[in-house]
Amino acid sequence: MPHLENTVLCRESQVSILQSLFGERHHFSFPSIFIYGHTASGKTYVTQTLLRTLELPHVFVNCVECFSLRLLLEQILNKLNHLSSSEGGCSTQITCETFNDFVRLFKQVTKAESLKDQTVYIVLDKAEYLRDMEANLLPGFLRLQELTDRNVTVLFLSEIVWEKFRPNTGCFEPFVLYFPDYSIGNLQKILSHDHPPEYSADFYAAYINILLGVFYTVCRDLKELRHLAVLNFPKYCEPVVKGEANERDTRKLWRNIEPHLKRAMQTVYLREISSSQWEKLQKDDIDPAQLKGLSAYTHVELPYYSKFILIAAYLASYNPARTDKRFFLKHHGKIKKTNFLKKHEKGCFRTELRSACINMDKPQKHIEGKKATSDKQSSSRTKTISTRQIISNII
Repeated sequence: MPHLENTVLCRESQVSILQSLFGERHHFSFPSIFIYGHTASGKTYVTQTLLRTLELPHVFVNCVECFSLRLLLEQILNKLNHLSSSEGGCSTQITCETFNDFVRLFKQVTKAESLKDQTVYIVLDKAEYLRDMEANLLPGFLRLQELTDRNVTVLFLSEIVWEKFRPNTGCFEPFVLYFPDYSIGNLQKILSHDHPPEYSADFYAAYINILLGVFYTVCRDLKELRHLAVLNFPKYCEPVVKGEANERDTRKLWRNIEPHLKRAMQTVYLREISSSQWEKLQKDDIDPAQLKGLSAYTHVELPYYSKFILIAAYLASYNPARTDKRFFLKHHGKIKKTNFLKKHEKGCFRTELRSACINMDKPQKHIEGKKATSDKQSSSRTKTISTRQIISNII
């Protein structure tokens, strides 16, 4: 499909696998597909583009927006009801509170002629948030095709691996598909594809090459790199617009853009200022630190509980590693004494015995009065000598 190849770049193998899994419209597809990869690896874009290009009936739901069970189930049912309703007709809102009700209502909605003889796809973006909901939700979605006896496929889009999802009680295993990170060559190809029509493709590709040479070591997020490319391109074109250089004078263009790229490198991901403010700073050659009204490095305020976590981490860093299990586990078991502790305890025991011997050598003051006989004094000396002999033998 040439149109799809020009739209989705550097994801040919993943598109081919998904197309083979989808099959024909009337064929039963795989019950559940788990797609995972890092941020900005093309999971959502490839899935949405493929379903729209093939014109397959689908429902796309973001689990961040639908943060409760009721919101999630109602969002799916209402979007399906909107697909099955006739053109121009108003569909009624469906309410659903439990997964059992969802299965029953799903059967009713998919009885429509427009959804009867083809596969329905439910896409759950940010699927890692499903783990915070009811325990029966994830196993239910994995077996939705079996529970409803309908031609339906559930696609999970997540940034974490499937092993983090799998319940301890076991569940139906989905088809797992991995989206690897874009290489520098892939990023060069994707970003160069967005060149403005008033400039040549080679001129914009040279700019993207300079941009990736500066930012690739610290940022590999396609969304952030695309934002930086759009933000700094007017400054790169400035000598060409003023007539001071042509498109092939790369050295002069690099000298013009280098200080601005270094300045932008200090604020990657931070979004301390808006795009319009950044463009204004570039035109006036003002340092971003002089801009007031937004956050600055010297005025970063941490959330309330983050301060306690930071202090606790600092204090815990001074604890020996061997004490972590003892402090942070309820049933840490018996801790084996090291040789250092054993020697320390033995030294303390000897010190106590020596102090006891010194106390015994001191003259004892009897409280019995002046009528103590010489027999009692001789017997106490005999006991003191025998006690000292026992203690010296122990030491």
